[in-house]
Amino acid sequence: MAFATGLRLLRSHPHTLSFSVAGPSRLLLARRVTELRFLSSVGPQRRLFAVKASSRKREDEVEENGSVATVKDGGGGEGGEGRVVVYELHKEATEAYMSYAMSVLLGRALPDVRDGLKPVHRRILYAMHELGLSSRKPHKKCARVVGEVLGKFHPHGDTAVYDSLVRMAQDFSLRSPLIRGHGNFGSMDADPPAAMRYTECRLEALAEAMLLSDLEQDTVDFVPNFDNSQKEPSLLPARIPNLLLNGASGIAVGMATNIPPHNLGELVDALSVLIHNPEATLQELLEYMPGPDFPTGGIIMGNTGILDAYRTGRGRVVIRGKTDVELFDSKSKRSAIIIKEIPYQTNKASLVEKIAELVENKILEGISDIRDESDRSGMRIVIELKRGSEPSIVLNNLYRLTALQSTFSCNMVGILNGQPKLMGLKELLQAFLDFRCSVVERRAKYKLSQAQDRYHIVEGIITGLENLDRVIDLIRKASSHVLATTELRKEFDLSDKQAEAILDISLRKLTSLEKNKFVDEGKSLSLQISKLQELLSSRKQILEMIEDEANEIKNKFFTPRRSMLEDTDSGQLEDIDVIPNEEILLALSEKGYLKRMRPDTFNLQTRGTIGKSVGKLRVNDTMSDFLVCRTHDYVLYFSDKGTVYSARAYKIPECSRAAAGTPLVHILSLSEGERITSIIPVSEFEGDQYLMMLTVKGYIKKVSLNYFSSIRCTGIIAIQLVPGDELKWVRRCTNDEFVAMASQNGMVILSPCEKVRALGRNTRGGVAMRLKPEDKMACIDIIPASFGTKLEKGIETQQTHGKGSTGPWLLFISESGFGKRVPLASFRMSPLNRVGLKGYKFSLENRLAAVFVVGFSVGEDGESDEQVVLVSQSGTVNRIKVRDISVQSRYARGVILMRLEHAGKIQSASLISATEPESEELDEVAAA
Repeated sequence: MAFATGLRLLRSHPHTLSFSVAGPSRLLLARRVTELRFLSSVGPQRRLFAVKASSRKREDEVEENGSVATVKDGGGGEGGEGRVVVYELHKEATEAYMSYAMSVLLGRALPDVRDGLKPVHRRILYAMHELGLSSRKPHKKCARVVGEVLGKFHPHGDTAVYDSLVRMAQDFSLRSPLIRGHGNFGSMDADPPAAMRYTECRLEALAEAMLLSDLEQDTVDFVPNFDNSQKEPSLLPARIPNLLLNGASGIAVGMATNIPPHNLGELVDALSVLIHNPEATLQELLEYMPGPDFPTGGIIMGNTGILDAYRTGRGRVVIRGKTDVELFDSKSKRSAIIIKEIPYQTNKASLVEKIAELVENKILEGISDIRDESDRSGMRIVIELKRGSEPSIVLNNLYRLTALQSTFSCNMVGILNGQPKLMGLKELLQAFLDFRCSVVERRAKYKLSQAQDRYHIVEGIITGLENLDRVIDLIRKASSHVLATTELRKEFDLSDKQAEAILDISLRKLTSLEKNKFVDEGKSLSLQISKLQELLSSRKQILEMIEDEANEIKNKFFTPRRSMLEDTDSGQLEDIDVIPNEEILLALSEKGYLKRMRPDTFNLQTRGTIGKSVGKLRVNDTMSDFLVCRTHDYVLYFSDKGTVYSARAYKIPECSRAAAGTPLVHILSLSEGERITSIIPVSEFEGDQYLMMLTVKGYIKKVSLNYFSSIRCTGIIAIQLVPGDELKWVRRCTNDEFVAMASQNGMVILSPCEKVRALGRNTRGGVAMRLKPEDKMACIDIIPASFGTKLEKGIETQQTHGKGSTGPWLLFISESGFGKRVPLASFRMSPLNRVGLKGYKFSLENRLAAVFVVGFSVGEDGESDEQVVLVSQSGTVNRIKVRDISVQSRYARGVILMRLEHAGKIQSASLISATEPESEELDEVAAA
């Protein structure tokens, strides 16, 4: 800043200045004038300034771009006028500053793309390698390592070197640390490390295998160190892209870099993809390396920022801490938020202090206490909540107000071909591959040279052993070593090296056994030379070797991913974080109108009443489905064409009972003529859960629920349908449960869910029931595993129905508004693809509308404590107690559940648990 200010003053006041320059400074100035070629952006030429120096005996003329600078020597020894350099000040300042800027960019702040290291990090690792601090050797004092670096390679202060060493040993800074530290190396609370005289270090095995293993085989260039006293490597021969593995950060002049770390296994997999297919797209690489993997874990929110960073080199990755909610007081039902992981580069102590400050200032409400219980076993920050506080809302405020959610701004800049460059993922990987190919080629040429030299010597030795008597005779007659060498060369056409090797052979190696060893060695060397020459002539083999060596490191040092990836549109806080997870009612009409209502919209009524209208319906529209879920649930929408869509329940607009609802085409991307026939709310996509699907024509299929955890906005295929068939019913189940299916004629089949084979999404399924030509499937329901013992009792007895019977029961509801309960023991298990047992005897004009397994929730008297919601075609809704529906035999007609004089037929029915207190008063009867 001061330099720039001074430069502006000089440009505005271009007076002539004089400086005395002597000795090395004069030479440095002359070198700067003659060597630097940076162009100034300043306009017209200003005045010149003169620099007086001690006298010289020669006169030099230096011209650049039209005599910009002139150097003259006066005569006369010590009393002479001295050396005068005339140069424009603004150009000298510009060139000096550009020289400084490039020095910072290339020699200090930015890492090289090839080995992913800054010069100071490279020098530290090389110094430790020279000291023999391998992973198998004892630790040495860090002060010894820093002294080695400063004395031989890095002419800067010890603080910069020690800070760099410490960072390479911190497992919360680097995804794969390169140095094994012993002692206090700092913490996530930003505690400083101990002084270097108290700490010890050695190389990690990964650093040796990945960066230093090929260093002595002429794989990289060695350059003079700062005082030209010895050589140091310009690069380290990295075997995997260390720049992406551990990332990098640095601020230079006019630019900076900030590269996130990645998982070792995923990085090698992506590199293998690029080796096999140089034209691989970014999407193909993302299948193997989906995003960064931070050493502190956390949750990466969305992939938009990752895609931007990998495509252009710049992007914003949103990271959240990983939390759990625990119940710590069962009596008061108070809970606590447990923070187990925090975002990368977040100060844990500052985070706790910030939360405490927000609570004290009453900006953050609902928290009663906060404490840090972190120890050697891991991080644990406990945030106790007040009674009645909603953990999700408090957590949302923590994300919004504190560093528990933070952003990592990717700026993937590295040194490539001596210049800083912004690069995407594929360009970074390709640059590393090109470098690694060069390393492998140089290593192969080095080994080839070594093998050829040794093979040359072995050939000479074998020649000598084959003519041993003549060799001995020549050596015996020779008067000197030089003469013996000359005679051997002439006699057997040998080189100097071969002749010297023969003369160096001891007597013990003149045996036939030793001769065979040399012959075997020659064959081995010949084979090695042939393989190396073949390797050098084939880029394909070089790439295969690069992949094999990278996979070797992966297999030895791979660790599981720490940062979880959450597939959201962005990391911004959504409405779900501030919406309570309450129970809601969803009503769907045949024409695709959906509405969300409060659970108290329909109070309890008695059996046989007309019911309350669900609200206004469109012309010729009827009710299709009616269910209970929670606002945070994912709602899976299954269409008649076998497609499934997904949306959160809270995204459905809430409306009153009288409203018509929201068209589904405003929520889902439905195709022309597509209807939603089944709705499944899902709170969590559990691994042991399945979806049982049943079509109108009787095809049944079981699909894992996990297949539907990520559904694109245009929907995905749920089931393949035969022509003229429709997907009508979908239910959740597990393999321990049982499935109950019924046709419109009242035929029933009960079968274990595990007997239905689990299939993929894009399949048709098997036959569920043998249907008569005029019959169709009517419904499906799932029987809990706890009720399975009831199914073993076989056909019903005289005591299985009536008031004295016990659950569970099958609740039958006909289209005409009649219903009954039949004991589950009245039915036996049956394989699929059978006719089934009669469950309800209908007249010609009546059919089955729905069947449910009831008895999940029972009162003190052993009776069902559930309720059923009936919806007519005209939209009338009736909610009644299941216990009010009588228990009858399989052939009975049932009792009236809902009068349908002007309401058409029963369109749908839903079963809910009586979780709310019953109302003593009955609602007034309202017409449809």
